[in-house]
Amino acid sequence: MSALSSSAPLGARFMTGLLQDGITSQAELRPHAPAVVVGEACLTYGDLEEQSNRLARLLHAAGVKRGDRVCLLLPKSPAAIVAIVGVLKADAVYVPLDLASPATRVAKMIASCEDRWILAGGSAGPVLEELFADRAFAAAHSVGWLSGEPPGAAGVRPQFSLSDLQAYGVAPPDRQNGPDAAAHILFTSGSTGVPKGVVITHDNVLAFLRWAGAYFGTGPSDRVSWHPPMHFDLSTFDVFGTLHAGAALYPVPGELSLLPHRLAAFIRECALTQWFSVPRC
Repeated sequence: MSALSSSAPLGARFMTGLLQDGITSQAELRPHAPAVVVGEACLTYGDLEEQSNRLARLLHAAGVKRGDRVCLLLPKSPAAIVAIVGVLKADAVYVPLDLASPATRVAKMIASCEDRWILAGGSAGPVLEELFADRAFAAAHSVGWLSGEPPGAAGVRPQFSLSDLQAYGVAPPDRQNGPDAAAHILFTSGSTGVPKGVVITHDNVLAFLRWAGAYFGTGPSDRVSWHPPMHFDLSTFDVFGTLHAGAALYPVPGELSLLPHRLAAFIRECALTQWFSVPRC
């Protein structure tokens, strides 16, 4: 793991309470600052705060309750960040899943965490079609589609899409969770053949962020890579370490990892100041 450079940390004083609190604080301080940048598209901290509040209210209206698991079948994107923060604000638990995994494996993870909600987008259509071909699965699960037009996958009828967020208010919803509540579940690689979910609390992540924020000194002027996939544990630091510091998060397209010259060009074009990834020999 390495850092290219850093500036004075801003977010350390917000690393208490719940994970979403640090993001809300940044939105109050610097609503027009970039939070997530993909090409020419930019999700500001103000946008993230409003959209995640709307999503949390929509989830409550749809029946999501405190402690419910909400699985994410989303690519790294602004919509994925809105989903993560929105689920937390709904007092629920987000479960990032690998879009590239076979549907049979995804089904095992969904069953293991007793999830009944899936937030999806991007290339998730084919996986959803396989999952919803099972009538029992289809009867027990609902989908919210968070990117572009809903998929034309057979048997998949999203209960809501991104455009439906506009019907909900932008004020933060009431909350019941405390720091010891579960924030997300990460699944192991499943060396025994059965994926195992690890429950991680708000306090777990915040304790790590307090150390990492001080060590790497991430600040509001930084531009930070989001290199690992969302279901990989290092992604937790990329997302929350960046957003708690008020820095800008740059999702790295997965295909660039196989093309070093394009990866180097991406770093230059985005003027990244911090990069975190697993070294390869």
